[in-house]
Amino acid sequence: MAAKTKKQSSKTFEPQTAILRQHAEQQFAAELEELRKADTRQRPANWQLSPWAVSTYLLGGTLENGFEISAKYIGNRRLMEIAIATLTTDRALLLYGVPGTAKSWVSEHLAAAISGDSTLLIQGTAGTSEDAIRYGWNYAKLLAEGPSLDAIVPSPLMQSMGQGKITRIEELTRIPADVQDTLITVLSEKTLPIPELGEEIQATQGFNVIATANNRDKGVNDLSSALKRRFNTVVLPLPDDADSEVKIVQERVQSLKTALDLPAEAPALAEIRRVVTIFRELRSGKTEDGKTKLKSPSGTLSTAEAISVVNSGLSLAAHFGDGSLQAHDLVSSLVGAVVKDPVQDQVVWKEYLETVVKERDNWSDLYRASREIL
Repeated sequence: MAAKTKKQSSKTFEPQTAILRQHAEQQFAAELEELRKADTRQRPANWQLSPWAVSTYLLGGTLENGFEISAKYIGNRRLMEIAIATLTTDRALLLYGVPGTAKSWVSEHLAAAISGDSTLLIQGTAGTSEDAIRYGWNYAKLLAEGPSLDAIVPSPLMQSMGQGKITRIEELTRIPADVQDTLITVLSEKTLPIPELGEEIQATQGFNVIATANNRDKGVNDLSSALKRRFNTVVLPLPDDADSEVKIVQERVQSLKTALDLPAEAPALAEIRRVVTIFRELRSGKTEDGKTKLKSPSGTLSTAEAISVVNSGLSLAAHFGDGSLQAHDLVSSLVGAVVKDPVQDQVVWKEYLETVVKERDNWSDLYRASREIL
Protein backbone atom coordinates (compact mmCIF):
# COMPACT_ATOMS: atom_id res chain seq x y z
CA MET A 1 0.00 0.00 0.00
CA ALA A 2 2.81 2.42 0.85
CA ALA A 3 4.44 1.93 -2.55
CA LYS A 4 1.10 2.53 -4.31
CA THR A 5 0.49 5.72 -2.36
CA LYS A 6 3.97 7.00 -3.20
CA LYS A 7 3.45 6.27 -6.90
CA GLN A 8 0.10 8.09 -6.94
CA SER A 9 1.43 11.14 -5.11
CA SER A 10 4.43 11.45 -7.43
CA LYS A 11 2.10 11.97 -10.38
CA THR A 12 0.93 15.19 -8.79
CA PHE A 13 4.25 16.80 -9.67
CA GLU A 14 4.51 15.59 -13.26
CA PRO A 15 4.66 18.40 -15.86
CA GLN A 16 1.20 19.54 -16.92
CA THR A 17 0.45 19.74 -20.64
CA ALA A 18 -2.52 22.12 -20.31
CA ILE A 19 -1.42 25.31 -18.59
CA LEU A 20 -4.30 27.30 -17.12
CA ARG A 21 -2.66 30.69 -17.58
CA GLN A 22 0.44 31.24 -19.69
CA HIS A 23 2.90 34.01 -18.92
CA ALA A 24 2.75 36.90 -21.38
CA GLU A 25 6.05 35.91 -23.01
CA GLN A 26 4.63 32.42 -23.63
CA GLN A 27 1.18 33.45 -24.83
CA PHE A 28 2.51 36.07 -27.25
CA ALA A 29 5.80 34.40 -28.15
CA ALA A 30 5.07 34.58 -31.88
CA GLU A 31 4.40 38.31 -31.74
CA LEU A 32 7.55 38.97 -29.71
CA GLU A 33 9.63 36.93 -32.16
CA GLU A 34 8.26 38.79 -35.19
CA LEU A 35 8.96 42.10 -33.47
CA ARG A 36 12.55 41.05 -32.72
CA LYS A 37 13.07 40.21 -36.39
CA ALA A 38 11.59 43.50 -37.62
CA ASP A 39 13.14 45.71 -34.91
CA THR A 40 16.13 47.60 -36.28
CA ARG A 41 16.06 50.50 -33.81
CA GLN A 42 18.49 51.04 -30.96
CA ARG A 43 17.84 48.91 -27.89
CA PRO A 44 18.90 49.87 -24.36
CA ALA A 45 21.35 47.45 -22.76
CA ASN A 46 19.81 44.03 -22.03
CA TRP A 47 16.47 44.98 -23.61
CA GLN A 48 14.95 42.36 -25.90
CA LEU A 49 13.24 45.06 -27.98
CA SER A 50 13.67 48.77 -28.67
CA PRO A 51 11.30 51.21 -26.94
CA TRP A 52 9.46 51.64 -30.25
CA ALA A 53 8.92 47.87 -30.56
CA VAL A 54 7.80 47.63 -26.91
CA SER A 55 5.14 50.29 -27.57
CA THR A 56 4.03 48.45 -30.73
CA TYR A 57 3.73 45.23 -28.73
CA LEU A 58 1.58 46.99 -26.10
CA LEU A 59 -0.57 49.14 -28.37
CA GLY A 60 -0.74 46.91 -31.44
CA GLY A 61 0.09 47.59 -35.08
CA THR A 62 1.02 46.08 -38.43
CA LEU A 63 4.65 45.28 -39.23
CA GLU A 64 6.19 45.90 -42.65
CA ASN A 65 5.81 42.21 -43.52
CA GLY A 66 2.07 42.41 -42.83
CA PHE A 67 2.20 40.61 -39.45
CA GLU A 68 -0.48 41.89 -37.07
CA ILE A 69 0.46 42.71 -33.48
CA SER A 70 -2.57 42.62 -31.17
CA ALA A 71 -3.24 45.50 -28.78
CA LYS A 72 -2.60 44.56 -25.14
CA TYR A 73 -3.61 48.00 -23.85
CA ILE A 74 -6.43 50.07 -25.31
CA GLY A 75 -6.14 53.63 -24.12
CA ASN A 76 -3.94 56.70 -24.11
CA ARG A 77 -0.83 56.03 -26.22
CA ARG A 78 1.15 58.80 -24.54
CA LEU A 79 0.79 57.15 -21.13
CA MET A 80 2.41 53.98 -22.44
CA GLU A 81 5.19 55.97 -24.12
CA ILE A 82 5.90 57.75 -20.83
CA ALA A 83 5.98 54.43 -18.97
CA ILE A 84 8.40 52.88 -21.47
CA ALA A 85 10.62 55.98 -21.57
CA THR A 86 10.82 55.93 -17.76
CA LEU A 87 12.25 52.41 -17.85
CA THR A 88 15.08 53.55 -20.12
CA THR A 89 16.26 55.88 -17.33
CA ASP A 90 17.46 55.20 -13.80
CA ARG A 91 14.01 55.87 -12.32
CA ALA A 92 11.57 53.13 -11.40
CA LEU A 93 7.99 53.09 -12.68
CA LEU A 94 4.86 53.20 -10.49
CA LEU A 95 1.57 52.36 -12.21
CA TYR A 96 -1.16 53.94 -10.12
CA GLY A 97 -4.95 54.03 -10.33
CA VAL A 98 -8.21 52.60 -9.07
CA PRO A 99 -8.57 48.80 -9.06
CA GLY A 100 -9.23 47.20 -12.43
CA THR A 101 -7.43 49.69 -14.68
CA ALA A 102 -5.01 47.09 -16.12
CA LYS A 103 -2.01 48.03 -13.95
CA SER A 104 -0.89 44.43 -13.43
CA TRP A 105 -1.67 43.57 -17.05
CA VAL A 106 0.49 46.44 -18.35
CA SER A 107 3.24 45.61 -15.84
CA GLU A 108 3.39 41.99 -16.99
CA HIS A 109 3.51 42.88 -20.68
CA LEU A 110 6.14 45.56 -20.19
CA ALA A 111 8.38 43.04 -18.41
CA ALA A 112 7.72 40.39 -21.07
CA ALA A 113 8.60 42.74 -23.93
CA ILE A 114 11.64 44.34 -22.27
CA SER A 115 13.22 41.41 -20.43
CA GLY A 116 11.55 38.43 -22.07
CA ASP A 117 10.64 37.35 -18.53
CA SER A 118 7.61 38.53 -16.54
CA THR A 119 8.04 36.02 -13.69
CA LEU A 120 10.38 38.04 -11.43
CA LEU A 121 7.45 39.05 -9.26
CA ILE A 122 7.02 40.17 -5.65
CA GLN A 123 3.40 40.09 -4.53
CA GLY A 124 2.74 42.80 -1.98
CA THR A 125 0.60 41.92 1.04
CA ALA A 126 0.33 43.04 4.65
CA GLY A 127 2.58 40.09 5.50
CA THR A 128 5.36 40.77 2.98
CA SER A 129 8.69 40.79 4.82
CA GLU A 130 12.09 42.29 4.06
CA ASP A 131 13.34 38.80 3.13
CA ALA A 132 10.82 38.65 0.26
CA ILE A 133 12.31 41.84 -1.16
CA ARG A 134 16.02 41.40 -0.31
CA TYR A 135 16.99 37.74 0.17
CA GLY A 136 16.52 34.80 2.51
CA TRP A 137 18.76 32.02 3.77
CA ASN A 138 19.01 28.30 3.18
CA TYR A 139 19.24 27.47 6.87
CA ALA A 140 20.64 23.97 6.34
CA LYS A 141 23.63 25.45 4.46
CA LEU A 142 23.85 28.38 6.85
CA LEU A 143 24.18 26.07 9.86
CA ALA A 144 26.53 23.67 8.11
CA GLU A 145 28.84 26.13 6.36
CA GLY A 146 28.14 29.54 7.89
CA PRO A 147 27.12 32.69 5.99
CA SER A 148 28.09 32.58 2.31
CA LEU A 149 26.70 33.52 -1.06
CA ASP A 150 25.81 29.86 -1.61
CA ALA A 151 23.60 29.92 1.47
CA ILE A 152 21.56 32.87 0.22
CA VAL A 153 18.11 32.32 -1.31
CA PRO A 154 17.84 35.20 -3.78
CA SER A 155 14.62 37.19 -4.05
CA PRO A 156 13.19 38.10 -7.48
CA LEU A 157 14.69 41.56 -6.94
CA MET A 158 18.18 40.16 -6.34
CA GLN A 159 17.86 37.91 -9.39
CA SER A 160 16.79 40.74 -11.66
CA MET A 161 19.63 42.95 -10.43
CA GLY A 162 22.14 40.27 -11.38
CA GLN A 163 20.50 39.43 -14.71
CA GLY A 164 19.67 42.98 -15.81
CA LYS A 165 15.92 42.38 -15.93
CA ILE A 166 12.69 43.97 -14.73
CA THR A 167 11.28 43.21 -11.28
CA ARG A 168 7.53 43.55 -10.82
CA ILE A 169 6.15 44.53 -7.41
CA GLU A 170 2.40 44.13 -7.17
CA GLU A 171 0.34 46.20 -4.71
CA LEU A 172 3.26 48.16 -3.31
CA THR A 173 1.05 50.09 -0.88
CA ARG A 174 -0.14 46.85 0.72
CA ILE A 175 3.41 46.25 1.99
CA PRO A 176 4.19 47.69 5.47
CA ALA A 177 5.91 51.09 5.27
CA ASP A 178 9.15 49.98 6.95
CA VAL A 179 9.47 47.09 4.47
CA GLN A 180 8.73 49.39 1.51
CA ASP A 181 11.72 51.52 2.49
CA THR A 182 14.00 48.54 1.88
CA LEU A 183 13.75 49.60 -1.77
CA ILE A 184 15.27 53.05 -1.25
CA THR A 185 18.90 51.93 -1.37
CA VAL A 186 18.24 49.63 -4.31
CA LEU A 187 16.51 52.33 -6.34
CA SER A 188 18.91 55.15 -5.52
CA GLU A 189 22.31 53.37 -5.34
CA LYS A 190 21.43 50.40 -7.56
CA THR A 191 23.01 48.10 -4.99
CA LEU A 192 21.68 45.55 -2.54
CA PRO A 193 23.88 45.37 0.59
CA ILE A 194 24.51 41.98 2.23
CA PRO A 195 25.75 43.13 5.67
CA GLU A 196 26.18 39.55 6.97
CA LEU A 197 28.94 39.03 4.37
CA GLY A 198 30.22 42.59 4.09
CA GLU A 199 29.33 42.44 0.38
CA GLU A 200 26.81 43.89 -2.01
CA ILE A 201 25.04 42.99 -5.25
CA GLN A 202 25.36 45.68 -7.90
CA ALA A 203 22.65 45.98 -10.52
CA THR A 204 23.61 45.26 -14.11
CA GLN A 205 22.33 47.34 -17.02
CA GLY A 206 18.72 46.65 -17.90
CA PHE A 207 17.61 46.32 -14.28
CA ASN A 208 14.58 48.31 -13.17
CA VAL A 209 11.41 48.04 -11.10
CA ILE A 210 7.76 48.31 -12.10
CA ALA A 211 5.43 48.66 -9.12
CA THR A 212 1.63 48.86 -9.05
CA ALA A 213 -0.58 50.47 -6.42
CA ASN A 214 -4.17 51.57 -5.95
CA ASN A 215 -5.79 53.99 -3.54
CA ARG A 216 -9.02 52.10 -2.83
CA ASP A 217 -7.84 49.21 -0.64
CA LYS A 218 -8.36 49.29 3.10
CA GLY A 219 -5.11 49.16 5.00
CA VAL A 220 -3.12 51.05 2.37
CA ASN A 221 0.35 52.13 3.49
CA ASP A 222 1.32 55.44 1.93
CA LEU A 223 4.74 55.61 0.35
CA SER A 224 7.34 57.71 2.16
CA SER A 225 8.48 60.89 0.42
CA ALA A 226 11.94 59.37 -0.05
CA LEU A 227 10.49 56.37 -1.86
CA LYS A 228 8.03 58.40 -3.94
CA ARG A 229 10.88 60.48 -5.33
CA ARG A 230 12.50 57.35 -6.75
CA PHE A 231 9.46 56.46 -8.84
CA ASN A 232 8.01 58.11 -11.89
CA THR A 233 4.23 57.73 -11.46
CA VAL A 234 1.89 57.01 -14.36
CA VAL A 235 -1.80 57.09 -13.48
CA LEU A 236 -3.86 54.61 -15.50
CA PRO A 237 -7.43 55.88 -15.88
CA LEU A 238 -10.64 54.03 -16.58
CA PRO A 239 -11.50 53.98 -20.33
CA ASP A 240 -12.60 57.38 -21.64
CA ASP A 241 -15.52 56.18 -23.75
CA ALA A 242 -17.94 53.27 -23.89
CA ASP A 243 -16.69 51.96 -27.24
CA SER A 244 -13.13 51.56 -25.92
CA GLU A 245 -14.37 49.77 -22.81
CA VAL A 246 -16.60 47.46 -24.84
CA LYS A 247 -13.64 46.57 -27.07
CA ILE A 248 -11.43 45.81 -24.04
CA VAL A 249 -14.08 43.58 -22.48
CA GLN A 250 -14.79 41.80 -25.78
CA GLU A 251 -11.13 41.00 -26.46
CA ARG A 252 -10.31 39.85 -22.93
CA VAL A 253 -13.44 37.70 -22.66
CA GLN A 254 -12.60 36.01 -25.96
CA SER A 255 -9.04 35.39 -24.78
CA LEU A 256 -10.23 33.89 -21.48
CA LYS A 257 -12.90 31.80 -23.23
CA THR A 258 -10.21 30.26 -25.43
CA ALA A 259 -7.82 29.67 -22.52
CA LEU A 260 -10.54 28.03 -20.39
CA ASP A 261 -11.98 26.11 -23.36
CA LEU A 262 -15.56 27.13 -22.52
CA PRO A 263 -18.06 25.32 -24.77
CA ALA A 264 -20.14 28.45 -25.33
CA GLU A 265 -20.81 30.81 -28.19
CA ALA A 266 -18.89 34.08 -28.24
CA PRO A 267 -20.97 36.62 -26.31
CA ALA A 268 -23.13 38.94 -28.37
CA LEU A 269 -21.77 42.47 -28.57
CA ALA A 270 -25.14 43.74 -27.32
CA GLU A 271 -24.79 41.83 -24.04
CA ILE A 272 -21.27 43.16 -23.45
CA ARG A 273 -22.46 46.69 -24.21
CA ARG A 274 -25.29 46.36 -21.67
CA VAL A 275 -22.89 45.34 -18.92
CA VAL A 276 -20.48 48.16 -19.80
CA THR A 277 -23.33 50.69 -19.94
CA ILE A 278 -24.57 49.67 -16.48
CA PHE A 279 -21.09 49.94 -15.00
CA ARG A 280 -20.37 53.31 -16.61
CA GLU A 281 -23.70 54.80 -15.54
CA LEU A 282 -23.41 53.64 -11.94
CA ARG A 283 -19.77 54.83 -11.80
CA SER A 284 -20.61 58.29 -13.09
CA GLY A 285 -23.83 58.71 -11.12
CA LYS A 286 -25.96 59.52 -14.18
CA THR A 287 -27.42 57.86 -17.27
CA GLU A 288 -25.69 58.07 -20.65
CA ASP A 289 -28.01 60.83 -21.84
CA GLY A 290 -27.40 62.79 -18.62
CA LYS A 291 -31.13 63.12 -17.89
CA THR A 292 -31.30 60.92 -14.78
CA LYS A 293 -29.09 61.20 -11.74
CA LEU A 294 -28.16 57.95 -10.02
CA LYS A 295 -26.66 56.84 -6.74
CA SER A 296 -23.26 55.17 -7.05
CA PRO A 297 -22.43 51.90 -5.25
CA SER A 298 -19.48 51.47 -2.89
CA GLY A 299 -17.42 49.37 -5.35
CA THR A 300 -15.32 50.63 -8.25
CA LEU A 301 -17.16 48.74 -11.05
CA SER A 302 -13.99 48.59 -13.08
CA THR A 303 -13.41 47.18 -16.55
CA ALA A 304 -11.81 44.12 -14.95
CA GLU A 305 -15.06 43.43 -13.07
CA ALA A 306 -17.07 43.80 -16.28
CA ILE A 307 -14.82 41.17 -17.86
CA SER A 308 -15.43 38.90 -14.87
CA VAL A 309 -19.22 39.36 -15.09
CA VAL A 310 -19.35 38.42 -18.78
CA ASN A 311 -16.93 35.52 -18.30
CA SER A 312 -18.99 34.10 -15.41
CA GLY A 313 -22.14 34.46 -17.51
CA LEU A 314 -20.47 32.51 -20.33
CA SER A 315 -19.61 29.72 -17.91
CA LEU A 316 -23.22 29.49 -16.74
CA ALA A 317 -24.47 29.51 -20.32
CA ALA A 318 -22.00 26.81 -21.34
CA HIS A 319 -22.63 24.37 -18.50
CA PHE A 320 -26.20 25.10 -17.39
CA GLY A 321 -27.77 26.74 -20.44
CA ASP A 322 -27.89 26.39 -24.19
CA GLY A 323 -24.41 27.81 -24.75
CA SER A 324 -25.72 31.24 -25.74
CA LEU A 325 -25.23 34.09 -23.24
CA GLN A 326 -28.62 35.32 -21.97
CA ALA A 327 -29.74 37.95 -19.45
CA HIS A 328 -30.36 35.38 -16.70
CA ASP A 329 -26.77 34.12 -17.12
CA LEU A 330 -25.38 37.61 -16.56
CA VAL A 331 -27.55 38.74 -13.69
CA SER A 332 -26.14 36.77 -10.75
CA SER A 333 -22.58 37.94 -11.40
CA LEU A 334 -23.78 41.43 -12.28
CA VAL A 335 -25.62 41.83 -8.99
CA GLY A 336 -22.62 40.41 -7.12
CA ALA A 337 -20.34 42.99 -8.75
CA VAL A 338 -22.63 45.92 -7.89
CA VAL A 339 -23.87 44.88 -4.44
CA LYS A 340 -20.76 44.78 -2.25
CA ASP A 341 -22.49 46.33 0.75
CA PRO A 342 -25.73 44.35 1.34
CA VAL A 343 -27.54 47.38 2.74
CA GLN A 344 -26.33 50.49 0.89
CA ASP A 345 -25.63 48.89 -2.50
CA GLN A 346 -28.87 46.91 -2.51
CA VAL A 347 -30.78 50.19 -2.41
CA VAL A 348 -28.63 51.58 -5.24
CA TRP A 349 -29.24 48.55 -7.45
CA LYS A 350 -33.02 48.39 -6.84
CA GLU A 351 -33.35 52.08 -7.63
CA TYR A 352 -31.36 51.63 -10.85
CA LEU A 353 -33.56 48.69 -11.85
CA GLU A 354 -36.79 50.62 -11.37
CA THR A 355 -35.74 53.97 -12.80
CA VAL A 356 -33.47 52.88 -15.67
CA VAL A 357 -33.53 49.16 -16.56
CA LYS A 358 -37.34 48.83 -16.35
CA GLU A 359 -37.91 51.82 -18.65
CA ARG A 360 -35.27 51.01 -21.25
CA ASP A 361 -36.27 49.42 -24.57
CA ASN A 362 -35.18 45.79 -25.04
CA TRP A 363 -33.97 45.50 -21.44
CA SER A 364 -37.10 43.79 -20.07
CA ASP A 365 -35.34 40.39 -19.97
CA LEU A 366 -32.61 41.85 -17.77
CA TYR A 367 -35.19 43.48 -15.50
CA ARG A 368 -37.17 40.25 -15.04
CA ALA A 369 -34.05 38.18 -14.37
CA SER A 370 -32.83 40.74 -11.82
CA ARG A 371 -36.15 40.83 -9.96
CA GLU A 372 -36.15 37.03 -9.69
CA ILE A 373 -32.95 36.92 -7.61
CA LEU A 374 -33.60 39.95 -5.37
